[in-house]
Amino acid sequence: MQATYDSVAELAAALRRAETAHGRYEEETGRPDPDWPAWYAQYMVDEQAGRTGPAGPGAST
Repeated sequence: MQATYDSVAELAAALRRAETAHGRYEEETGRPDPDWPAWYAQYMVDEQAGRTGPAGPGAST
């Protein structure tokens, strides 16, 4: 899967959404995520594909 952004502003907004979602994920798990870059990347790809749920990547459906 590939993710593309039309502008720096669009990419920055996607990163901010991933940051917010990841913060919720860490609160739910109760532990820091040392592999946050991979989590952000998967979240952003999933978001563009319309697959992002409330808990982000790895969430049970």
